[in-house]
Amino acid sequence: MKKALHYIECLKVFYEPINKNFMFFVFMYILGVLCTYAVLPDNQGAKVYPFLFEELFVDIYLICTVLAVLPVKVRKWVRRALYLIAYSLALIDVFCWVRFESTITPTMLLLVGETNGNETKEFFSSYLSFDILITQVGWIIALILTNIAVKVVVKRKRLKRPHFKYEGIVGGVISLALFIYCLSSSWSNKEAFIRLMSYDKIGNVEHELTKKERANLYQPIYRLLFSVRANSLTAAQLDCLIERIDKVEVDSCSYRSPNIVLIIGESFNKHHAQLYGYDKPNMPRQTERAKKGEIIAFDDVVAPWNLTSFVFKHLFSLYSACDEGEWCDYPLFPELFRKAGYHVTFLTNQFLPQAKEAVYDFSGGFFLNNPQLSAAMFDTRNTELHYFDEGLLKDYDDLKGYNTEHNLTIFHLKGMHNDYRARCPKSKMKFKVEDYDRPKLKPKELRNLMYYDNGVQYNDSIVDQIISRFEDQDAIVLYVPDHGEECYDEDLHFFGRMHSAKVDARLARYEFEIPMWIYCSPLYRKNHPDVWAMAKAAKSRPYMTDALPHLLLYLAGIHCKDYKEEQNLLSEKYDTTRKRILKKEADYDEIMKGTKYMKEVPDTKRKEDGI
Repeated sequence: MKKALHYIECLKVFYEPINKNFMFFVFMYILGVLCTYAVLPDNQGAKVYPFLFEELFVDIYLICTVLAVLPVKVRKWVRRALYLIAYSLALIDVFCWVRFESTITPTMLLLVGETNGNETKEFFSSYLSFDILITQVGWIIALILTNIAVKVVVKRKRLKRPHFKYEGIVGGVISLALFIYCLSSSWSNKEAFIRLMSYDKIGNVEHELTKKERANLYQPIYRLLFSVRANSLTAAQLDCLIERIDKVEVDSCSYRSPNIVLIIGESFNKHHAQLYGYDKPNMPRQTERAKKGEIIAFDDVVAPWNLTSFVFKHLFSLYSACDEGEWCDYPLFPELFRKAGYHVTFLTNQFLPQAKEAVYDFSGGFFLNNPQLSAAMFDTRNTELHYFDEGLLKDYDDLKGYNTEHNLTIFHLKGMHNDYRARCPKSKMKFKVEDYDRPKLKPKELRNLMYYDNGVQYNDSIVDQIISRFEDQDAIVLYVPDHGEECYDEDLHFFGRMHSAKVDARLARYEFEIPMWIYCSPLYRKNHPDVWAMAKAAKSRPYMTDALPHLLLYLAGIHCKDYKEEQNLLSEKYDTTRKRILKKEADYDEIMKGTKYMKEVPDTKRKEDGI
């Protein structure tokens, strides 16, 4: 009996963390709940993290456990410091949400680090006003004032919290039971957070965040820790790239093509392209140019990844999927163009630093937006993002006066990036739900499909207007999207990309196969008949876009030690047997062999593979 009583008495220890830090526990718990609801998007169906209350209990209980073992005097000061940190982070996080529709992100942290004294003054004068008190920020301020008032009243009147006889035992039992239940409920999120913070490459971090079981950074402190980690990982790659700036060398340049234009699209499913046989006339302009013999559309092209940031690192670096080392160990092709004497213009509608930038854009654009690297790669670039891609046309028109005799112009479109409804102005929408005979799709899915196809036809108009700006010049234009995108193909009830899934034939077909073409102006075809002939001959060669920089270097006539002729699609020495490894794990050609998609492999590819 005595032993049983002793064990029961021992249960009191589980109540001590709360008992010794009761006010701290209560106010920090309320603060955590407020922080979550304060940044809940104002969208229909938006929900808070489902295990908010459970994980918040675990987090604060563990902090109180540490506080409880500290000496009383030390505990007071540590607790005050934690109050200061928690309330400060809450105010910053919620303020950023109210003013910029973003919580703490890696980009925001980066922007803060780059802000000087004058910019800080301008920021406070512009964004701090009394109206902020009637927003969610006011919730946090009200809680702080309440916390202070309660503390003052308790201290002045020397009030003590009432206790009942078996409070310690009952509290211990409840605390232990709650902790076990809450920890088991939120354990998977704890594991996911530890996994997220353990990666040593920013690309792996981004890939982790595409998984269904990714960590929910449900509190400001977690968002801050993640942002610090993401910035530290990118800093390492930036250091490597910056260190290479002065080591980039060009042996010679023949300026084979005076004007080279690279158009990088976004989320373009090849099997939703009229140019490749899709049954909706969503690419009338490019299709017409192809019929006239102005465009050569390549048949067998895949992207190395189905993530924009990974693809961009492959597109800009001379690193190829099977090379040794990392992408940042190799030169960036715009650097080589500038070293060779080309005027390089970069016009992007995605990769400009902004407070609410998602980690995916941060990961894909950090090296493009670094001041030193940007100066090494680009002579001119746009400074604003646009709701629709037509804004880039005006940007080019404003900057074309800086062009010289030899120019490389890179357009990076928003293309068909989610959400599809926002990828085409309503006034320019061509397709309606009634145009689709897809009885297996739900009405909502048909609408989404319609929006996607309207985005494709709007993209067609933008691309055509880009071409028209160069058709009277000695110019060659290349179009390639970053990756594909599923959009209810084969009547599957799915759109977007399955990032964490193993690559199978279906994913390879719809998320990695992409359209790619070359346009040559009449003057270019006249002056460079050899290039035009080589492009025609290469039409059906198997290709992966990680080798794109080598094609661009050839078109410019740039010779350097990192150029690989066997990766130049137009060269007679092009290696048609090079493995096309998707996501660093799956051989595209091996995956497609023996599948129902085999019949669509070009005849030339069949012969090369011995099919």
